[in-house]
Amino acid sequence: MVKFTFALLLGGATFSPILAFAETGTCYHGVNISGAEYGDAAGVYGTNYTYPSERTVQYFAQKGMNIVRLPFRWERLQPLLGNALDEAELSRLDEAVELIRSHNMSVVLDPHNFGYYGETRMMSEGLTAADFANFWTRLAIEFANQDDVFFGLMNEPHDIPTDEWLTSANEAIAGIRATGANNLILVPGTNWSGASSWENPFTGGSNADLMAKVKDPFDNFAFEVHQYMDEDFSGTHDSCPQAKQAEEALSNFTRWLKDNSFRGFLGEFGGSASEECLAGLQAMINVMDSAPEQWLGWTYWAAGDWWPEDEANNIQPTSKGDRPQLAAILAAKETAVSRECETQN
Repeated sequence: MVKFTFALLLGGATFSPILAFAETGTCYHGVNISGAEYGDAAGVYGTNYTYPSERTVQYFAQKGMNIVRLPFRWERLQPLLGNALDEAELSRLDEAVELIRSHNMSVVLDPHNFGYYGETRMMSEGLTAADFANFWTRLAIEFANQDDVFFGLMNEPHDIPTDEWLTSANEAIAGIRATGANNLILVPGTNWSGASSWENPFTGGSNADLMAKVKDPFDNFAFEVHQYMDEDFSGTHDSCPQAKQAEEALSNFTRWLKDNSFRGFLGEFGGSASEECLAGLQAMINVMDSAPEQWLGWTYWAAGDWWPEDEANNIQPTSKGDRPQLAAILAAKETAVSRECETQN
């Protein structure tokens, strides 16, 4: 779990990350900047996929955002399981991280693979927990102890029994900590890590029961969930008929966090420019702002230089100016009185 302060002596080195959180309202308010996860693994940079531009990063920083969730592809960064990271792709990722940090924004590293490496599902033959831990150990070394770089273990793992996903997550955490990296880790559940399904029974057990057994020797993690408001909570439809249910899902997840002394982060949420969606976005942010001890913050899905202009959830600005969704989430954010968030090693 993430605590306000802690100090841990391990292997002769003292680590004392400090996470300051808002007295009222959450610390982190940001956006997913999509593009580096586009295309297949063999895609060509600049043709099939891209990293955030200076203009886009600057735009959201000037709007008051202080965190970017940065999706990318595991297969591009590590073309062969168990082997070194690709130098060219790592350089692109590092440049993107530095660009975001230069605008005083934190970064969530997000392997956007849904629990797969290519066509192979994690925890199946050919893709083990050790493979996942190897990847994260190598990546952690590159960004170790940068207090504004957070490690999001995996985007929306699914088709993985909960007990098996727990094993994989714990091995990855152990690998990260073995490097000495004390960065905040964001841990999803399986079955797309939806807040609305957190307590539902899955193969291997519910996220609520199993993920409470996450082990972190540095005790510096939070649970990442996603929540949409459309008919199946997928975020793939333009309307928001389940806005109230989404709000209730976050309230229920908040209760689970509080009951278990954990903290949470809403890695994805979004909606169209319809009135019901805009009101729903504000309602979800209000749930989090009312429980700052439980919630670190949120990143809206999505923006990006190549994000389709007609995508309903898009908040990338156009020639006409800001998107209505941006005004809605900023208005909700500004109702909270919060002090500056920072991490300190």
